Amino acid sequence: MDQLNAHPLRIACVGLPGSGKSTVGRHLARRMGLQFIDSDQVIEQRIGCSIREFFEREGEDAFRDIEQLVIDELTQGPPCVLSSGGGAVLRPANRQSLHERSHVVYLHSIPEEVFRRLRHDQNRPLLQVADPLARLRDLYLARDPLYRETAHFIIETGRPSVSTLVNMIFMQLELAGVMDAPVASGSKP
Repeated sequence: MDQLNAHPLRIACVGLPGSGKSTVGRHLARRMGLQFIDSDQVIEQRIGCSIREFFEREGEDAFRDIEQLVIDELTQGPPCVLSSGGGAVLRPANRQSLHERSHVVYLHSIPEEVFRRLRHDQNRPLLQVADPLARLRDLYLARDPLYRETAHFIIETGRPSVSTLVNMIFMQLELAGVMDAPVASGSKP
């Protein structure tokens, strides 16, 4: 853990699409008094269109190239809470950047739970298929080991409220000594 505590306070959320990375990350950042950054939003600003449009036009490999550059930059930036795209862990360079330069929280969700949350979402390119639940199960099988390899903390999302999940993450960070007690006790829920 010494290497982990050597860098600025940077928390990265990883997990399946729809696991709550952006929502939980935004609330965690607010609670910790840190900037919140969604890597997908940064990518969309760079490419000038939605990720879905870029995916359709340029393909997944071109998207992953841009994503790798953005993850590399963001994990070297100022303290923040970072929400990465669900597939960011597919590239070894991203796993290494995230793991070595931030405290990585894997928001673990089972495919059925994610499907319940995303069944009406039309903006996720990898889920625009005939059977999105089967697609989520495939993504889970392929990515769960990569999320676990990248993570320092695993939080079971299940059905707790966002504030409960934020409290669980906050407690894990405190227990791991990531945050000093005065920062933790001075935080606002």
